[in-house]
Amino acid sequence: MRVHVVSDVHGSVAALARAGDGADALIVLGDLVCFLDYHDYSAGIMGELFGPDAVRRLIALRTAQQFDAAREWSRHLWSRIDGDRSAVIEDAVRRQYAEMFAVLPTPTYMTYGNVDVPRLWQEFHRPGIEVLDGETADIGGRRFGFVGGGLRTPYSTPYELDDADYAAKVESVGAVDVLCAHIPPDLPELLYDVEARRFERGSAALLDAVRVTQPETVLFGHVHQPLYARRRIGRSECVNVGHFRGSGRPHSLAW
Repeated sequence: MRVHVVSDVHGSVAALARAGDGADALIVLGDLVCFLDYHDYSAGIMGELFGPDAVRRLIALRTAQQFDAAREWSRHLWSRIDGDRSAVIEDAVRRQYAEMFAVLPTPTYMTYGNVDVPRLWQEFHRPGIEVLDGETADIGGRRFGFVGGGLRTPYSTPYELDDADYAAKVESVGAVDVLCAHIPPDLPELLYDVEARRFERGSAALLDAVRVTQPETVLFGHVHQPLYARRRIGRSECVNVGHFRGSGRPHSLAW
């Protein structure tokens, strides 16, 4: 049995279309949407609407953690757009989802990232694509658990949850062979992004669950350029499957 795993797709449709090649199943750990690209300022929803110079300034403010100034600059940009901001964003997200869901192989098992909009995924479900969040699935005789979304941050991305709500989903998954989430367990070395030069948020509930239930493998993404891509917690191997938009390569599991 071979399973390919990707996370942080961020609009990479062509690479996603090839991600399941040679595998019996594909797992997608969220962040399909490309809202803001830190490397290609012309890409993503913001780049397409406002151009690379405006995005460059926004990213510089966010990287410097000047969040109030970043929000003010974002409000200024959106004031130049005719029509309702939410409707404009939703239309752009829906177009991205339509392209990406269309190229997914079957079977595909998916959970949400912090920049995803869960209610819109319902429009693109089709046979052979299973969306799981706080749920489990049997894949090739192994039990996989899935926990989607992220935790509250100053960035206020679409699918951020209170710690208690996130912990409840982790608890509902219980003991599994492979634990899949968008964000990492709360280990500092797994959370530091060496390019953005900041710590992302990880889940203490995930970390506790790993320590107690000891799954064989813990898979996640979210941190695009991690200080460490792998760490062990007891017998559990924790693996950042990689920034798929950057690498175009899936992580592979075989048994």
